[in-house]
Amino acid sequence: MSTSITSAFTEVKGVNIHYRTAGSGTALLLLHGWPTSSYLYREIIEQVSENHQVIAMDLPGFGKSDKKLEDSYSFRYHTRILNGFLENLKLDKVTLGVHDMGGPIGLYWMTHHMEKVERLILFNTLIYPKFSFMVKLFAFATIAPGIKTALISPWGIKRSMHFGVFQKEKLNDEIIRNYQEPFLGKKERLLLIKTVQRLSMQAYGEIAKTLPNFKGPVLILYGEKDKILPDVAKTMTRAKKDLPQAIVKSYPNAGHFLQEDVSEELSVEIKAFLNA
Repeated sequence: MSTSITSAFTEVKGVNIHYRTAGSGTALLLLHGWPTSSYLYREIIEQVSENHQVIAMDLPGFGKSDKKLEDSYSFRYHTRILNGFLENLKLDKVTLGVHDMGGPIGLYWMTHHMEKVERLILFNTLIYPKFSFMVKLFAFATIAPGIKTALISPWGIKRSMHFGVFQKEKLNDEIIRNYQEPFLGKKERLLLIKTVQRLSMQAYGEIAKTLPNFKGPVLILYGEKDKILPDVAKTMTRAKKDLPQAIVKSYPNAGHFLQEDVSEELSVEIKAFLNA
């Protein structure tokens, strides 16, 4: 029996934050990456919320959350937003699930607030300061004239989603439109670039140093056919060494956006993890 998803807003530090939520009980907070939103988790929210409260927020600058060009979008900025968000929702502890750029954002916050995280779920994400060639290429694309413009256009977002999904047939026009719509305006597209450029390298070093201190249960779920983060298997092997308590499962039929490829399989693993 599925649970209906509620779309809601809360104001944090003067920023309207949009989130999708359903269910009650143990709280699971899901963070997306670039260029997606809480929409990425729509099927997981529905399937996992039968026995748990599932919350997927739109990070500032993404989805239906405020897009303020004057904000900093630094790691510390996101930490203040996350603290305020949990305070508004009256959540003392959560299970944290992170993907893509939401990984370093969420992990930086977690390493400074270990007491607020009961369990951790890692999807295909960045964790450590040594980047693959593809990540460096992406970083270059965000500053290169012409390439940058194409990257953040509706066409570019469509290409990014197709590049990141292994089972292409699962992406229809409606799904693509939901990812494109938050960035149809010039200001919104400029902000999409800013969200990448304001995340400092120093924070990755802090994450790498502090992550092994987390002693709660950990679940690692990743798509093996990741063209955006092609070193994901190496990343998760290192994460398993840092977090020996982690349960690891990979999917040979999934890419970077594994939530689009194998949402049902992910939901089964997440529910078992939360119930354990």
